[in-house]
Amino acid sequence: MQQKKINFNAGPAPLPAEVLHEASKAIRKYKDTGLSILELPHRGKDFLEIVEECKALVKELCGIGDAYEVLWMQGGGRMQFCMIPMNFLPSGGSAGYIDSGRWAEEALEYATHYGGVEILATSKQSNYSRLPAWPSIVSDALAYVHFTTNNTIYGTQCHHMPETRVPLIADMSSDILSCHRDYTRYSLFYAAVQKNLGAAGLAMVVIRKDMLGRISRSLPPMMSFKEQVKENSILNTANVFGVFVSLLMLRWTKEKGIDAIEKENRKKAHMLYEAIDHSPVFTAHVQEKAHRSLMNVCFTANTLENEKAFIALCDKNNITGIKGHRFVGGFRVSLYNAVSLEDVEFLVELIGKFEKK
Repeated sequence: MQQKKINFNAGPAPLPAEVLHEASKAIRKYKDTGLSILELPHRGKDFLEIVEECKALVKELCGIGDAYEVLWMQGGGRMQFCMIPMNFLPSGGSAGYIDSGRWAEEALEYATHYGGVEILATSKQSNYSRLPAWPSIVSDALAYVHFTTNNTIYGTQCHHMPETRVPLIADMSSDILSCHRDYTRYSLFYAAVQKNLGAAGLAMVVIRKDMLGRISRSLPPMMSFKEQVKENSILNTANVFGVFVSLLMLRWTKEKGIDAIEKENRKKAHMLYEAIDHSPVFTAHVQEKAHRSLMNVCFTANTLENEKAFIALCDKNNITGIKGHRFVGGFRVSLYNAVSLEDVEFLVELIGKFEKK
């Protein structure tokens, strides 16, 4: 039997062994229903219980109360790039966007279809190798400010939350529940779940209830947060299995604890950055340590030959998913919550062996 790969992909990310085990059991039979989870009615009481437990765990882990609604949406992160301005950017209004990477840039491009967009800050000129400086003044006239907490392609992460008096909206797709954060400072935050929250195909959206009163545009029910909240994420046929896998991830996250998860994530990142910073072969894409991501470590080799050779060595040693995004090249090692410390130690040892060669 082939050894399981060490998966450093940027997403879909690895899932814990116990989550895979529970998910596989449910595929055969879910509880005492006599049905597979794949056959479970999306409007039945069993799925409703799954949705409600997911809600409760998200609120508990994020430290938010009943002032927030939790939604499970299909369409991934890009659907939220559409839905946020459709719902909250009124005709003739403007929203502020922080351009810190490709996905942040794409979010603001989508918003231009629905209203005015003000780019409050950008680091595009440096190929996003650093975070843009947060503006000292943000106009109160803006409908909201949108930013991305972690930039997977370039390996930057916002470790200090910005201040603003207008509603703050954040794409947390690649670092949700990876560290302690004051989630109550956000009017809306969302995450495509395939990094730290489950299997590909869903996005979790957490929205403060008072934001629903800001929706003025007439929208089809599927694209309306108000209608999605009203129908408890079951406006249409829900992704039952996807939500169930997210429930398993939320249970796993609670059992492990955010304290332990953050401590381990910092240790993994520190170990890998230390190896790269002291390497004669590799160079980190992000040089400013305060801007470095704990989730995605991006780096390059000093020659194309060494880049190809290291990829081949990793493949030979059952490591997959380290090739960098085409916008940056080189390597990208993603250290999401389910990536083990042992896997990172093995990679660091391999870097040392490669350098000695």
